[in-house]
Amino acid sequence: MVVHPVNVRLMLRTYGRQLTSAKRLARFKRALVLSGAQDQLDISREAKRRELVERISQEVIENLLVNGQGNPVVASVLEDLEQDLGERVLFDYPLEGGEVQILRQTEGGPQEVDPDEKMRILRRLWEITLDRVDGTML
Repeated sequence: MVVHPVNVRLMLRTYGRQLTSAKRLARFKRALVLSGAQDQLDISREAKRRELVERISQEVIENLLVNGQGNPVVASVLEDLEQDLGERVLFDYPLEGGEVQILRQTEGGPQEVDPDEKMRILRRLWEITLDRVDGTML
């Protein structure tokens, strides 16, 4: 096998660049640890995860709640909500548009809940959905 000096020089130059890059990276990592920037990186990762969990939770609430009753995630969220509330609630969007209506199942038929109760139910729905989505994410 013939080894040309040009090829050897190119190979040594490439290895030299890789070694220099590795040394720079090691110095950079040491500087990050000493400066406490690693904590900021961990916070940044946690913030990105929280943002992703919130976006998925919003998707679950907005799109699947009314249309996806067969979805197991939605079913478990609704089951937890009904267990917390101690009663069955229905979510309905009016045909003419507008905000979601929350109806309480009573013996006389469905009744719309008052605005304060609606906010409390929506807040609890959001908390349950966040917990469920966060628990299922890796």
